[in-house]
Amino acid sequence: MSGLAAAGVLIYAKHRDALANFYGSVLGMQPLHSDEHLTVMASPQLQLVVHAIPAAVASQVSLASPPARRENVALKFFATVPSIAEAARAAQALGGQVFDERWQGPGFAVCNAMDCEGNVFQLREWTAGHA
Repeated sequence: MSGLAAAGVLIYAKHRDALANFYGSVLGMQPLHSDEHLTVMASPQLQLVVHAIPAAVASQVSLASPPARRENVALKFFATVPSIAEAARAAQALGGQVFDERWQGPGFAVCNAMDCEGNVFQLREWTAGHA
């Protein structure tokens, strides 16, 4: 899990540590690097950079509790987990949510989820017929 990643996602966060902890628990990621500006999380499949929003901007960002779903964005990433049900329990415990609607893809099930700051992403779980 160390070294340069071939691909990844960068998410800006008002509460960097909480968001890094959320993805660590829900997606089974481990911290790779952290400093005062960012935390790099990694799994064998994905590298996630959680970058603190600059203080001047963060003071103008309001997060509801529970968070408001922010899905009106151009990009949405997905991650494959061993169990959507287990990821849902972890997400709920950390202020996020996994939504009930499920779709089937070729060899996987997929659903939308929301992190503790309202960012929407997708979870995938392999099904019996995956290659």
